[in-house]
Amino acid sequence: MFLGQGLSVICQGAYFILLGRLLGSTEYGIYVGAVAMVSILSQYSPLGSHSVFLRYVSPDPKYFAFYWGNILVTTVTLGSLFVALLTWAGPHLAHSYSWAMLLCIALGECLCAQLTAAAGRVFQAFEKMRITAGLSLLVNLLRTLLAGLMLWRLHHGTAWQWAIAALIVSSIAAGTALALVTRLYGKPAFSMLLLRRRLGEGFVFALSYSTTGVCSDIDKAMLGHYGMNAANGIYTMAYRVIDVCTMPILSIQGAAFPRLFRKGVDGVRSTAQYSVRIVKRTAPLALLSAAAMLLAAPIIPHLLGKGFNESVLAIRWLCLLPFFRSFQLSAGDAVTAAGHQKLRLGSQAAAAAFNFGINLYLIPHYSWRGAAWSSLATDGILAVFNWIVLFWLLSANGLQSKLIGEHVPS
Repeated sequence: MFLGQGLSVICQGAYFILLGRLLGSTEYGIYVGAVAMVSILSQYSPLGSHSVFLRYVSPDPKYFAFYWGNILVTTVTLGSLFVALLTWAGPHLAHSYSWAMLLCIALGECLCAQLTAAAGRVFQAFEKMRITAGLSLLVNLLRTLLAGLMLWRLHHGTAWQWAIAALIVSSIAAGTALALVTRLYGKPAFSMLLLRRRLGEGFVFALSYSTTGVCSDIDKAMLGHYGMNAANGIYTMAYRVIDVCTMPILSIQGAAFPRLFRKGVDGVRSTAQYSVRIVKRTAPLALLSAAAMLLAAPIIPHLLGKGFNESVLAIRWLCLLPFFRSFQLSAGDAVTAAGHQKLRLGSQAAAAAFNFGINLYLIPHYSWRGAAWSSLATDGILAVFNWIVLFWLLSANGLQSKLIGEHVPS
């Protein structure tokens, strides 16, 4: 998983450089603002059905066809509805966005990207991590090639032109992912009874992903709403660097997630012990990433152009986000795998509400700097909340002291 994501990081780095030079900070800001707005709603397209799949198919693969069929029906139905809604409402929320651009982005995010992600969950459930990583690599490679081709032929592009290009890439990736799932595991089936039975649980997962999306994307959507497109481009480019440097942590978490669900059968103690093992690996990687970003940040303007000069400062502000996320994800996944997703949702909802509320003041007054301060505070608070929930569950079961005694040195 780490090796596959490593190749993706190389492609992503080239993709960010090419796209930054192609669009410039203002057009890039318009594009990412629209994507951020769409992404918050797109999390509801599968209605959490891919996480339900992972929870129930990982321990018992014989139900693959029905859970997979329910993913496809839910994603296509709700995704199509959200595409229509975003295309109609989006231009009223931010005047920089045209309906045609939003249509392309919504099709790519609400349908294609969600289907690709769902297929990745299938391979994750069966611990076929090479294929999961390969899908990510395919998307980033195609984006890099297309951005390079457009830069070579057009020299400068618009957000609308790149939205079309991104939709082409997303469609190819989704088609490839669905074909691979069908070839390796068979055709889907549909069960309305099963869909109704898991609907509530899936909705909790969807809310959880949505609150995570609010924490990571609401600042970009708000910068776009206020018309701060150049600032949005500067901030989001820095945020993309942070996302790339978070990749090793996500690789470890992604590889461990199916096993966490299997350990969840034995209760919260088992998942908590495993989460401590995970964070001992991810936290040092995160600190190493932070140090690398502090040292390498000045390279960004030389690669992307002078319009991204302020991204250097933004990267240095945000460099601790991977460290906070290593604690946030390890505890949160342990809570989820133990069957307490509603508690995790509560901590995420509180963090999302805090993020939105503080951004209402910080972004109008401090532009992208306010967004950066809010992101640091939100991710740090969410990490604390998730560990408080995990230790509360252990305490409720009389297991907290034993976990600390076994896994934390004096």
